Amino acid sequence: MDTHEAPHPGTDAPLPQLDETGLSRVLVVVAHPDDAEYGTSAAVAHWVSRGIEVGYLLLTAGEAGMQRPPEEAGPLRAREQRAACEAVGVERLTILDFPDGVLEYGLDLRRAIAREIRAFRPDAVVCGAGELVVEWGFDHADHRAAGLATIDAVRDADNRWVFPELLHEEDLAPWGASRLLLTGTRPTHCVVVDEEAERRAVASLGAHEAYLADLPWHPSPEELVTGVLAQQGALAGVPRGVAFAEHRL
Repeated sequence: MDTHEAPHPGTDAPLPQLDETGLSRVLVVVAHPDDAEYGTSAAVAHWVSRGIEVGYLLLTAGEAGMQRPPEEAGPLRAREQRAACEAVGVERLTILDFPDGVLEYGLDLRRAIAREIRAFRPDAVVCGAGELVVEWGFDHADHRAAGLATIDAVRDADNRWVFPELLHEEDLAPWGASRLLLTGTRPTHCVVVDEEAERRAVASLGAHEAYLADLPWHPSPEELVTGVLAQQGALAGVPRGVAFAEHRL
């Protein structure tokens, strides 16, 4: 399966709007609870408002991310993620039990992601690009592993000879997503979002109340989300947006 990234516009040209034709299901794959809430959830709220079904796949429960024991933090963060999903209209939430903080790229991780892709059958998969250096510095090791494993799992999910047990033991037929939408890399397209999607995105990040309380330096959800959406929207010449690197598969 080859991938084809749309040409990047010139430096001074605004990003084109993402063509949503043919999108009926989108799967968002992230490493931790709250990872989807730093801008992506505004696109999710926009998609849901247009009748597109969105599912979330979290690879860990985020149990190592708070100032409390992991056995307490994991269930708490799962509850907050459910509230975050409700804020943007996401009904399908799957949280896997890979260990937080030491997520490793490998066959087990690829298989688990491919399993969810075959089960949900999305038209597009959203994930990180797996790059070391991102706009805000060095990306988290878990984020890098999650992005690379997801990119590979999209291909795995469409090949019946890779992880054949998914077909023969779990009755999950191969499925080929038609697009990859990557975050944390140079964007090619923008999803234009309105004030309502922005409001829902702010609420989705705010749902991680206990988690954010452990981060006294963290900007308020409204400040952070509106800032991100304004910055990314400016790339497309609009008041607010969510930027992705689109790859057609």
